[in-house]
Amino acid sequence: MSLATRWRMGQNLGFVQIKTAMASPQLIRLGTRGSQLAMWQSNWVKSELEKHGYQVELVRIKTEGDVATGSLAQIGGQGLFTKRLQVALQNKEVDLAVHSLKDLPTEDAEGLMIAAIPKRECTNDAFVSSKFDRFDDLPNSAIVGTGSVRRGAQLLHVRKDLQIRDIRGNVDTRLKKLDSDGYDAIILAAAGLRRLGWEERITHDFDEDQLMPAVGQGALGLETRNDDEATVSAVSKLNHPDSFHRAMAERIMLRTLFAGCLAPVGAKTKVLNGQLTLTGAVLSRDGQQKLIAEQTTAAAGYKELGEAVAEALFAQGAEKILRPQ
Repeated sequence: MSLATRWRMGQNLGFVQIKTAMASPQLIRLGTRGSQLAMWQSNWVKSELEKHGYQVELVRIKTEGDVATGSLAQIGGQGLFTKRLQVALQNKEVDLAVHSLKDLPTEDAEGLMIAAIPKRECTNDAFVSSKFDRFDDLPNSAIVGTGSVRRGAQLLHVRKDLQIRDIRGNVDTRLKKLDSDGYDAIILAAAGLRRLGWEERITHDFDEDQLMPAVGQGALGLETRNDDEATVSAVSKLNHPDSFHRAMAERIMLRTLFAGCLAPVGAKTKVLNGQLTLTGAVLSRDGQQKLIAEQTTAAAGYKELGEAVAEALFAQGAEKILRPQ
């Protein structure tokens, strides 16, 4: 007799088969923004969790970054695309939030944790232009659009003559503005373009040494409540250790620098034979000053590595650049 079936003798009824109900799959409510890229990322996570037998429901949440206008620097972009998702997690409206990790503040929100970082996409920035094949082809005083202070500072470090202009909006909106608003080129994260199937719009990828990526660029952060053991266990199945160690080392460096995700700070990492190398850069907004520090340690020591690289940047004068008097 199987465990799922029991038999009993009923008076004058003969044998009656009674089946016990099978347990339903765990339901995970996944909070997401409604942009094309956010939906792609959330649907990818949904699909991966469903492969492990979980039931996933997408819950759309509008963040401040989806409704605010003006440049990110002017409206205060720290947590602009993530705060409302985190509040929904804290209020138990959802069980999981999927973030572009570069948008997530480095200070942990109360009661929340990054439970997993899946395998990271490419970290490069992409040069996108309808007029020129490469960055080096841009004419004198070319107009380049970017919503990132980090990108703007590094571009000016290479080319003082460039006119850096702010550009806002989702990826598709920015691509339309490239063609309609007079930009000679715009700079976007290559990962977002590839995830959306728009790789053909990339004119070329910047080398990481030429344009150092943002902290966490190309990585997804899967955030849960730290006391929700069932969801933490489910989400941990999607974690990629090397990607986790790399991105967390970068975030700890940024947090130690007391610099937000909009600061002119870049980072690149690699793991080779269990050794994690972190390179960090701090620039002045006009691109005239650039500090670089690099260190290597065992991958498991990512926390200490992030702190050590930040301290090395402080020793070179990062404090004065990030917080000028």
